[in-house]
Amino acid sequence: MSEYTKIQTAGTNVALKVRKGHFATNHAHINYHLDLATAKCRASEAQGLAKALVHNYLFATVVDTIVCMEGTSAMGAFLSEELTRSGFLNTNAHKTIYIVRPEFNSNSQIIFRDNLKPMIAGKNVMILMGSVVTGRSLNRAMESISYYGGKLTGVSAIFSAIDELNGMKITSVFGKKDLPDYAYYDYHDCPMCKQGQKIEGLVNAYGLSMI
Repeated sequence: MSEYTKIQTAGTNVALKVRKGHFATNHAHINYHLDLATAKCRASEAQGLAKALVHNYLFATVVDTIVCMEGTSAMGAFLSEELTRSGFLNTNAHKTIYIVRPEFNSNSQIIFRDNLKPMIAGKNVMILMGSVVTGRSLNRAMESISYYGGKLTGVSAIFSAIDELNGMKITSVFGKKDLPDYAYYDYHDCPMCKQGQKIEGLVNAYGLSMI
């Protein structure tokens, strides 16, 4: 079993911990596990990543609400502070940014309760993801924002394997520029499976479970 290594990128001193191998998500097989636990839970890392993201945004970006997916609430709070401090526009009367964590129903659909709907409807919304691989989870979030009447103005992630989805640019701290051999495959066309390489673990937004 391989060990984690740390990947650095320009603009931040926060490292990305990665482990090479054969892993399965709900949507694909991947050749790296990205350990985002400390990035999501350690205040210093969450703040450092938020600062790195803000440097990649234009000052014309309007953000009223950040929808925090995949356990990124701590980072979302720091991101809102950085956006406010940097003078980004928002249309809220109290000149601040809402931090919202969505809920999932029994069909895994994203829902917002009545008390949260006003923070989405008519607002300029940014989606914050832990990682974007195939884009399926992000696409569900995009559809939900549209359904509840929000206007999507930005997508941010700690790591993204793709540059855009549905015409929306994905701004990430880490990407394939930092991990060029990162790859994901359809279950039915995975070269690691064809070579007889066993799956080492199952990955979801909460982390890794070794098999």
